[in-house]
Amino acid sequence: MLEIERVRTSIASVEVLRDFTLSVGQGQMVGLVGRNGAGKTSLMRTVMGHLPTTSGRISFDGTDLAGLPKHGRAALGIGFMQEDRGLVPELTVQENILLPVWVSKSLKPRARLDLVYGYMPELLEMRDRRALLLSGGQQKLVALARALAVGTRLLLLDEPFEGVAPALAQRLADVIGRLRAEHLSILVSHSDMNHAQSLYDDAYVIERGANATAAVH
Repeated sequence: MLEIERVRTSIASVEVLRDFTLSVGQGQMVGLVGRNGAGKTSLMRTVMGHLPTTSGRISFDGTDLAGLPKHGRAALGIGFMQEDRGLVPELTVQENILLPVWVSKSLKPRARLDLVYGYMPELLEMRDRRALLLSGGQQKLVALARALAVGTRLLLLDEPFEGVAPALAQRLADVIGRLRAEHLSILVSHSDMNHAQSLYDDAYVIERGANATAAVH
């Protein structure tokens, strides 16, 4: 489904990805593990088109992403949960979830909300609260919900467990695990293998922007 082949990416004059290779198959859940600054966020931002590649190839279901703008990648059914959540503080929970759906030509808001609330019913109860009034963990749930609302085929989840209390981290892990039922392809990045490692079909380790090891769980 997602094929990343020997990709190189630079920010200014600093190379943040160095011939990095990774594959996520149809319906697979893959872990991307690396310490802070290893290149995890840079990889996901590169897939989404926020950072340009200098060499290598990224394809999604056979489509080369190089020529697609950021919104064109989302239109393919790719949902992106940013590490910093990226919510609009003054908008409500439901408005934040629907933001990418509103600009889609094919997604039906009611159907996507029903799916999201089915997995995270606690968000239904707080749907009219502004994002700035939520805890950090609650904001992570909303960010995951927004990614799921638009990500009909692939989810990129950047550090979903980072900075979250243990109870909410477990809740996030439970929701992510249940998403297997949707036959989604999912790439999850984090700093260690303590969270939900039993869920992964495959795991890649990134060090200084390059492949370190890969292991199947």
